[in-house]
Amino acid sequence: MESRKPSYQPARGGSYLTVDFEQSPFTVAWEITRACALACVHCRATAIPRRDPRELTTEEARTFIDQVVAIGRPILVVTGGDPMMRRDVYDLLAYAVARELRVALSPSATALVTRRALERVKEVGVSMLHISLDGSHAAAHDAFRGVAGSFDRTMRILRDCQELGIPLQIGTSVTRRTVADLPEIATRVREAGAQVWNVFFLVPTGRGRIEDMITAQEHEQTLHWMYTLSLDAPFHIRTAVTPAYRRVVIQRRRAGTQSTIQTSRDIGSGGDEKIEWEQTGAGYSFREASAPVARGVNDGNGFCFVSHVGDVYPSGFLQLSAGNVREQDLSTIYRQSALFRELRDPSRLKGKCGACEFRAVCGGSRARAYAVTGDYLAPDPSCPYVPAHWQQPED
Repeated sequence: MESRKPSYQPARGGSYLTVDFEQSPFTVAWEITRACALACVHCRATAIPRRDPRELTTEEARTFIDQVVAIGRPILVVTGGDPMMRRDVYDLLAYAVARELRVALSPSATALVTRRALERVKEVGVSMLHISLDGSHAAAHDAFRGVAGSFDRTMRILRDCQELGIPLQIGTSVTRRTVADLPEIATRVREAGAQVWNVFFLVPTGRGRIEDMITAQEHEQTLHWMYTLSLDAPFHIRTAVTPAYRRVVIQRRRAGTQSTIQTSRDIGSGGDEKIEWEQTGAGYSFREASAPVARGVNDGNGFCFVSHVGDVYPSGFLQLSAGNVREQDLSTIYRQSALFRELRDPSRLKGKCGACEFRAVCGGSRARAYAVTGDYLAPDPSCPYVPAHWQQPED
């Protein structure tokens, strides 16, 4: 029996379960600056110590927020670098909230995140705070983040969020450095009272190195462990850049709890059943829900990323620009660019991913495929699953 988890409604006054990903992303992540005081070993942004003078100005940033409203009011994740490095961060957050956007903030755990700063974040109406935790103890976390004292500061921020009643999401990166520590990190997530544990599996881009990736089999084992944990955890669990978790959950529920599964005509591109779930943020929290159609958020398909200079990417880990919001509206780029349209067409996927019966709800990480192979339509190298009708090509 799944434990009672905190309520997490992804939209203001309505459901995002039926969003048409051809017209609107479910989530927009916005890197308002690339500046950051940390030196994380995995940083996809290769963050820099000072702000880039080419950043969107305050006025340009407000215009971009208006574009997010116009495309359908997706969830807006304000990130970096460290967004707290911008002096106008509270003004931008307040403007986005005033435009009736649901806003999440992802600051770095630095001295800028004081209790007063968190009080201001709450006052302006931010819906959720995302804080990273990459080790269950100081030595592991500080080594990963590249700054001594980062763990202690993170623990203080987590306590402040709990005391102030700020909804909290904790993010953890899974690499060779962190995978063995995941059970203890999960205990920290529970103690912090987090609503969501967002588990990021490394994509070798930016400072991330391919040798730090865990193997495909280790990915699979970790995803199965996460599903087992999710049955009793008091928080939602979701993955980033590893949509294969959706397949694992579907397979496990089919195997073990079919009596609780609602059925319909199909799942993905084949099969007799459809698991229905509640979508959260950039991923999914697997629960029975009332969505008539299940589609998986993926790079460019229900998700997009806007850089500090206005470039629009399918995700922060797949940094191929489809346009710039200084030159075109976000809606035009998302709906009409060849790159985004290709990523939303599952028939374009190659190899195992193209043949997979779960391709519409998973589709594989397009960012990881690109980072490892140079082809964003190639099979996800982190997934060992062999589709039912897949035949390995002969050499």
